[in-house]
Amino acid sequence: MGRARRARKIAQAAAYGGGMGVAGLGALGALGYGILRGEAMMARRIVGQHFEGAPSDSGTYGAGSGTPVRFLVLGDSTGVGMGAEHPHQTVGATIASGIAAFSGRPVELTNVAVIGAESTGLDEQLERGLAAVPQPDVAVIMVGANDVTHRIDRSIAVRHLEMAVCGLREAGAEVVVGTCPDLGAIQPVPQPLRLLARRWSRDLAAAQTVAVVEAGGRAVSIGDLLSEAFSAEPHVMFSKDRFHPSPAGYARVAAALLPTVSAALDLFGEGSAPTEPNLRRGESVGPLAVAATKAVTQPGTEVAPAEVGGQARGAHGRWAVLLHRIRPTVPGDPTAPDAGTSGTAHALGDLDPAPSDVTDRTDSADRTAGTDERPPGGRAEDPVLH
Repeated sequence: MGRARRARKIAQAAAYGGGMGVAGLGALGALGYGILRGEAMMARRIVGQHFEGAPSDSGTYGAGSGTPVRFLVLGDSTGVGMGAEHPHQTVGATIASGIAAFSGRPVELTNVAVIGAESTGLDEQLERGLAAVPQPDVAVIMVGANDVTHRIDRSIAVRHLEMAVCGLREAGAEVVVGTCPDLGAIQPVPQPLRLLARRWSRDLAAAQTVAVVEAGGRAVSIGDLLSEAFSAEPHVMFSKDRFHPSPAGYARVAAALLPTVSAALDLFGEGSAPTEPNLRRGESVGPLAVAATKAVTQPGTEVAPAEVGGQARGAHGRWAVLLHRIRPTVPGDPTAPDAGTSGTAHALGDLDPAPSDVTDRTDSADRTAGTDERPPGGRAEDPVLH
């Protein structure tokens, strides 16, 4: 079964309360489980101990005039900022500062993310978040890694994420979700565990994308955003536990999310003039499940609801747009062109392999998956999906 079909099935099971199996080791035999369990224990010794906590980044950012932008962050340790040394180094704080700069308004950040949280914990976070901020303008959710490592049923994880997005949308918030990171990018984790972790992570991220967009949110693939940087400069991009991002790593994640958050808040006038997909950069409008499977191998890719001919759905389900938005260069990011140059920007397509060159060597069975549905007035989607 290809990843596009798996993503649809997981999302459908989440919607109807079914189960699709754990996002972990349950399907493996006893021998394979024993081997992977031993390797996981070895990986924990290599990676090191977790931090005691993380800096609290809730507060007001920017000094502009006007009504403050109400910004809510939910999720796991990535949302909390474990590994950051100061409050202003977290993903939430970096995005809040960017919103304040682009909008000229102060931003009130409320962070209810929890270290170690699974997607099932989003229910409680949503309750606390809306109690503190009844009508948020925008919310960012970063979750998924613990669902994989704790072997949570993927359909259950996706269902709770979808419910959180729906709850936030009902409260009037725009919602941006940073999907499950690619745990196969964590180099200290040995093989074959790393290969399996990559497949599980990407399957969950694709299913998350389908559910988020169906609920009216926007998904941004975090994927292996840090993998090249980790290999080249692990002491720069990852914190001392060699698992959580460093301040530079968090800046890179925030740089991928900020353009989508800005677009969701309509800071650049997209409400009246929506961004048209750039085919030369691999952007397109097509079936949601197809866009979701492409996004997981292209870090920083946004997938959002779209219409074709005034219709939100086609024969293969919901339409979605896949975008590689321009993002700011991150100061101190050794992998970015012109790193440290204020005010520069570059396309995500220039950072990552072109879509036609992307190959998921860990999941060759997915190469035959896809659909040949052609959007009216458009070209057929590439059936080779990873």
